[in-house]
Parts: sequence; C-alpha cells; structure tokens
Amino acid sequence: MGQGEPRRFASIRHALVAPCIERQPRVPIVLRPLEQTESNIMRSQFGRNGGWKRPDSSNIEQVSEAVRRNKRKLGPIILGVLLLIAILTGVYSVNPGEQGVVRTFGKETGKTGPGLHFALPIVQKVDVVNVEQIRRVEIGFRGKERVPSESLMLTGDENIVEAQVIVQYRVIDPSKYLFRLRDPEQTVLATAEVALRSVIGRTTIDDAMTTGREEVQSETRSQLQTLMDTYQSGIAITEVKLQMVDAPDEVREAFHDVVRAREEKEQKINKAKGYNEDLIPRARGEARQVVRAAEAYKQQRELRANGDVANFLAVLEEYRKAEKVTRDRLYLETMERILRTIDKKTLVDRDVTKNALPVLNLGPAVVGGQAGGK
Repeated sequence: MGQGEPRRFASIRHALVAPCIERQPRVPIVLRPLEQTESNIMRSQFGRNGGWKRPDSSNIEQVSEAVRRNKRKLGPIILGVLLLIAILTGVYSVNPGEQGVVRTFGKETGKTGPGLHFALPIVQKVDVVNVEQIRRVEIGFRGKERVPSESLMLTGDENIVEAQVIVQYRVIDPSKYLFRLRDPEQTVLATAEVALRSVIGRTTIDDAMTTGREEVQSETRSQLQTLMDTYQSGIAITEVKLQMVDAPDEVREAFHDVVRAREEKEQKINKAKGYNEDLIPRARGEARQVVRAAEAYKQQRELRANGDVANFLAVLEEYRKAEKVTRDRLYLETMERILRTIDKKTLVDRDVTKNALPVLNLGPAVVGGQAGGK
C-alpha cells in the first residue's frame, strides 16, 4: 500500500467523523468513562495519520471492563425507569355507575368500584362494565330499514304478521356478562326473537294488532327474562315495547278494511248497548214515578172520600135531630152558592104569576150583561 492510501483514508475519516464531533451531545458523567474507552479504541483502530489498524484483544477487554464498572451505576436507574412505567400503565379509573372486573393470569380475582385503582401490568387485566346504562336491541328493523327475516311471524290463527320490537336491558352481574356470553348483544337479539315468536304463535292476529298488545309485551318480557336467567347472562330485561304489529304489505289494505268493518260493528254494538242501558233505567224510573203518583192520588181520594162520608154522616145526624131546620138551612146554603154566581137577579113572587103572564125582558142590554157575566 502506497503513501497516498493512508492520506485518502484519513480524508474519508475526517469527512465522516467531523460532523459528529461538531454535533456531539453532552454525555452524562456516568457514561463518560465508557465514551472515553470507546474514543481510545477508535484512536487505536485508526493511526495518528488516520490509517486503519487491526483491533487487538486488549481493546476488547477494555470495553468489557468499562461495561462491568458501569453496570452497578446503571442498574438502579433502569430499575427506577421500569418501576415508573409500571406505575403509570397499571393505574386505572372506574367511573360512577361502572364496575371493574380484575383478572389475574386470566382468572377473575376481584371487582372494583368507582375510583382510582392499580393493576399489575402484564399480570392483571381489568374489564370495566357500565352497570347503569340502559342498552337496547331492535328486532325486525334497524333504524328506518326493515328486516323481514326477523319481523315476519306466524300467529296462532295461521296468519302472517309483521312485528317490530325494541328490547331494553341493563347489566346486573358484570362477571356473568363478560364470561358467560360470547356476544351479549347478539344473544339478547336472538333470544328476544325466539320469545316474541313463541308469544305471537299463541296469539291471534286480531289480539296482537288491537287489544292484546300489552299482553304480548308482558309475556315476551317474562319469557325473555327466563331464558336470559337460564343462560346465566347477568342481564335484566327492563322493557319490551312493540313498535308495530301489522299485516304484510301485500294484504295490508284488505286486512285494514276488515279491521275497520269489525271496529265499526263493535262501535255500533256498543252504541246500541249504551242506548239500551240509558233507555231501560229511564223507563223504569218513569214507571216508578207513575206508580207513586197513582198511589198518592189513591191516598188523596181515599182521604177526601172519608172526609165527605164523615161530613155527610155529621149532617145526617143533625138532620135527624131537626129535620125541618136542617132542610131549610141546606136549601138556603145551596141557593146562596148558586145565586152568588149570577150578576143580575130577578125575583118574582109566586102570587103574581097566578093571574099574569110572566114576561122577562131579554133585551140587548140584558143579553149583553149575561154574556159579559158568563
């Protein structure tokens, strides 16, 4: 190798190492012995003129010795850094209304409530479940889109009906919810569909669409809760709400006509029953009123007849005591009652009428006066 070769290697080394030397960062005191050793090794590898020298075993031993000397100083620092990382990654929080399920090596070892908690990284894992949130699944539709494979069902009277239901539920046991069911939401959806089809299959289409909706909802919720308890799901069904129960589109109008006619029939029957319930009590009341009026009239006539009989008997008794006087008194009283009603009276002596023709002046004044008196 000529003299030009070391110079060329020296120029290349200077071009590569110079920028690094200019930008060399500040080295911690702990690592400076190791840096100095490396610098010595580099200088030993390259000659003073920048030429390459084959490393010897003494340089390797120097590096090993430097690493051993700094091992005791670096150990606590590395341990502290690892401990800080473990603390930062192991702290977790549980919000109000949530529960944390702690697993150690995959096995459940406890539950935590709201607040800050610590779990060992890698060793422990925490699953946080909201136990107050009301979850829901939709059967027969998704938003505004229908799902015919879920909504079309067969009723007890062998008719096809389209039913859409919303099921609301919440978690009461986080452990069962996490580990007993692979997909809780899908399980609730499939089980609710089974319960609804079972109830609709025992109900007529008229009851499902009109008066039996509440019963269908109640039975579906009860059967669904029984199935979820059988699965040990840790889920409580809070509400089952029928959104729509109707005939399929192909026969909907015809079926609605039948329903309207049936409702009109029921309306008229109820109206007739109402009229009947109103008319019969009224007739019975009027009948009781007539009977009571007749009884009152009967009592009045009996009392009046008894009074007249008593009066007649009293007069008869007085008449028997003095017949002439009583007869004259009765005659005078009777004439007084009769003559009191006549305005103008003309009295003619009986002796005068024996030899003369009695003529009564019935002129206009007399006739007018009599007409006015009447």
